[in-house]
Amino acid sequence: MAIDYATLKLVHVTCVVASGIGFALRGALALADAPVMRQRWVRVAPHLVDTLLLGSAIWMAVLAHLKPTQHPWLGTKIVLLVAYVVLGALALRRARTRRTRIAAYVGALAVFAWIVGIALTRRPAWLFDL
Repeated sequence: MAIDYATLKLVHVTCVVASGIGFALRGALALADAPVMRQRWVRVAPHLVDTLLLGSAIWMAVLAHLKPTQHPWLGTKIVLLVAYVVLGALALRRARTRRTRIAAYVGALAVFAWIVGIALTRRPAWLFDL
């Protein structure tokens, strides 16, 4: 059974929303040192959502014959995704100081917003055009 592009895009966008809200909540809870952050499902669920998110992104790119080297907006999203993952890891557990965790959290949210902006406009520098 093949999934059409529109359905795949709906799955992808749903995962984007779930991933973004999930990260924002987990970051706030981590900064508050909430006990719920130590529960297994809180650590596992984001990986499931993000795996589906990345898988749907790759599948859409293949179906649409998009290559990051030929579409600067897509290449920029990939680079920013790496930055988002690094900042998210710092915000949630890797940073040593609270100040660094807060800075990484804010930075990760900003990078997430930038990625969404690029997805909506297909312009890598849309943020600087405002």
